[in-house]
Amino acid sequence: QVQLVESGGGLVQAGGSLRLSCVLFGSTLRDYAMAWFRQAPGKEREFVSAIGRNEGFTTYADSVEDRFVISRDNNVNTVYLQMNSLKPEDTAVYYCAADFNGYGSIVSWPYEYWGQGTQVTVSS
Repeated sequence: QVQLVESGGGLVQAGGSLRLSCVLFGSTLRDYAMAWFRQAPGKEREFVSAIGRNEGFTTYADSVEDRFVISRDNNVNTVYLQMNSLKPEDTAVYYCAADFNGYGSIVSWPYEYWGQGTQVTVSS
């Protein structure tokens, strides 16, 4: 059974940085495209970033482009989201998602597995 476990969220001041991690259990990360989505209070879940099964493909939402970096280490079954220059509007619960044999979609429906989420709060 595939499970995704996120960590690394927390409270940070505007302009600060955080690195989120997502570990995939029960399968092999190299078989999955991975993505990060987020959901702020009272808002719909939105796409943040995705990475293909190799690191040759990455994509970002316009709102995080040039501030966030997604990466993966298949040797330790982990995907990362380095978040820099954080803004209060980045405050949300961040979810990791896995798409078996996927390419890195920016929409949520191809992703079969989801983590429980990790809270990121950016204070002004």
